Amino acid sequence: MSNSHSSNSYTSNLYSPDIINQAKQLLSKMTLDEKLGQLSQISSAGAHIPHDLADAIRQGRVSSVINEVDLATNNELQRLAVEETRLGIPLLIGRDVIHGFKTIFPIPLGQAATWSPEIVEKGSRIAGEESATVGVNWTFAPMIDIARDPRWGRIAESLGEDPYLCSVLCAAMVKGFQTNDLSSPGSIASCAKHFAGYGASESGRDYNTTNIPENELRNVYLPPFHQAAKAGVASFMASFSDLNGVPATGNQWLLKQVLRDEWNYQGLVVSDWESIKELQVHGLSASEKDSAYLAATAGVDMEMASSCYIDNMAALIAENQIEETEVDQMVLNILQMKFALGLFENAFTEPSALPELLNAKNLEAAKEAAQKSCVLLQNKSRHDDSPVLPINRGATNRIAVIGPMAHDGYEQLGTWVFDGDEKHSVTCLDGLIALAGKSVEIEFEPVFSTSRDRNIQNFEKALELTNNVDVAILYLGEESILSGEAHCRSTIDLPGAQVELIEHLSQSNTPIVLVVLAGRPLTLQPILDKVDSILYAWHPGTMGGVAIAELLFGDASPSGKLPVSFPRVVGQIPIYYAQKNSGRPPTEESFVFIDDVPVRAAQTSLGMAATHLDTHFSPLYPFGYGLSYAEFEYSHVNISQHEIKLGCAFVVTVTVENKSDVDAEEIVQLYVRDLVGSVTRPVKELKGFKRLLVKANSSVDVAFEMHTDDLAFYDIRNQLNVETGDFLLGVGANSSLELNVPFKLVN
Repeated sequence: MSNSHSSNSYTSNLYSPDIINQAKQLLSKMTLDEKLGQLSQISSAGAHIPHDLADAIRQGRVSSVINEVDLATNNELQRLAVEETRLGIPLLIGRDVIHGFKTIFPIPLGQAATWSPEIVEKGSRIAGEESATVGVNWTFAPMIDIARDPRWGRIAESLGEDPYLCSVLCAAMVKGFQTNDLSSPGSIASCAKHFAGYGASESGRDYNTTNIPENELRNVYLPPFHQAAKAGVASFMASFSDLNGVPATGNQWLLKQVLRDEWNYQGLVVSDWESIKELQVHGLSASEKDSAYLAATAGVDMEMASSCYIDNMAALIAENQIEETEVDQMVLNILQMKFALGLFENAFTEPSALPELLNAKNLEAAKEAAQKSCVLLQNKSRHDDSPVLPINRGATNRIAVIGPMAHDGYEQLGTWVFDGDEKHSVTCLDGLIALAGKSVEIEFEPVFSTSRDRNIQNFEKALELTNNVDVAILYLGEESILSGEAHCRSTIDLPGAQVELIEHLSQSNTPIVLVVLAGRPLTLQPILDKVDSILYAWHPGTMGGVAIAELLFGDASPSGKLPVSFPRVVGQIPIYYAQKNSGRPPTEESFVFIDDVPVRAAQTSLGMAATHLDTHFSPLYPFGYGLSYAEFEYSHVNISQHEIKLGCAFVVTVTVENKSDVDAEEIVQLYVRDLVGSVTRPVKELKGFKRLLVKANSSVDVAFEMHTDDLAFYDIRNQLNVETGDFLLGVGANSSLELNVPFKLVN
């Protein structure tokens, strides 16, 4: 993390000696019952306080309330805790504020496509400020599970497939939520989840088992969490999932050895929703009492939603299964966060001290995030390969807008938007009309009622409309409910009859632009030759319609890059750029397509390489890919020295030239390959990136300041180490670039 994205301005007051001392002093005054109450988080929503919840708070049996977003209710909950309990300990008020509160930003996977820590930080800053206006002081984000299976619904909530990109962006998200001072107005505590390995759920099915060798865990799945810990994240959430036979919520190796002992993490660890209770369902425990014991001894401080701790912990202590000093440490971790948030000074929320919801500045930030998240995947005419985008307003009289995603303010918000309101959305149709100007006539035909609709009765109407316009824009993809938690798919084609619609409309000679709004990568190979241009817009949030329209009309150039590889077919999954080489890597020479296999061919006649017979071994679109309206050329990739001593810094430089008449931003990517290691290493690893503006017909010299420590990995002994030997590097526009600059690390 030594190049341009590391930051020293992380949340700094969480474990200050003063806060630890205050927490210890309070702890010394607490009864056992009061301590056990601090371990309990209760779900409550609906702008009222049930009698049993009010009584539980008065009795000191509640530490945190989750999912209440009514200001008056949250202030009353805090009043009960502060004024009607013996010690006056305030509450943590939790909420999933994942990619916005009222101003909705692109889904996290879309934000990752910006490759911009600045945009990600700004988005979480706004989300934190807006949610704080109703009394929320704790969010369960960022979700930093490495996601390499787009069937998994929660890939939408992830930051993609790469540990380095995810680490940089997660630190930015933590900084945005927490700022440099958790007690400042509008700062809320963040939570790194789901620790760990949840994104590798077998078959892409949510909550499913994960089996990940320790070396891969340490090299791929744990680095973003380690970076979150270094960034001062206020809390960690233990994963639902079974990790190598021991569910994470009861996994001492993960929560104690790695998180506490190796990383020296001193913050709060919370369970996921009822994940302590579910240890019994997994088959790790025989009862809820056993579940409480396993989670507590593993290192989970607070229980979310279920009641295994508060129902059983006193008995476990009485039976000497758990020492009260262990509970003391759990409580201390919770109290520290409450002190760091400044809740003991002021537990109540006065929204007038914070910026107005959905203000112009927030909406502009959401538009910028949406615009820079869109990835241009294809832009050439079906007839002559000339670019179709951007649309020339002056030469365009009529535009057809087709598809169910074009005018649906709800669906463009995406998954995990409990508090977003579709009435604030600028839809794709509205954005287009606003920017097209009065001289351009726009006609809208949704064709389908939803993205899953298989009714083809409006196909002819859509074809007739397409035949009578200058350009047709199809807004297709997935409804928001088709991705997110528990919304996994075994196939990831365009749902419903969307492929058939595209095939039907491709009969027309009219240029067709496909805008995809989706929560995951979809398999687009069947329709590539049926449309001219493809703009991948994810679920872009409140301001998606304006952002997309500006790109379509060329007011800005697309600049997003894929944070995850797109498969050609679902059978390639998992497919990701940082794969191992294997002993028989595929090559163009070794690849034989199934239709070309001779009948009764000898068993050993077909290349004998790591390929499928029925699809190419490459992804449809590689990690880091994204086109622009500009034409960029990379040259003069150099390294400051080709032989570098361990412990030393070095510099990689490249010249990026914009050979077009369009000012545009480019994301410059640096990849490295370690050719020989004590464990096999990936064929490429992202080690640096920079988003920068390159003016038309000009060039920019880019420098990456590196250190040999950036090349460390977990070795054969699972120790973090930098090994000497030969390396290759390359700098370019995406992960498919050739690594052709050699260098060597020496003692």
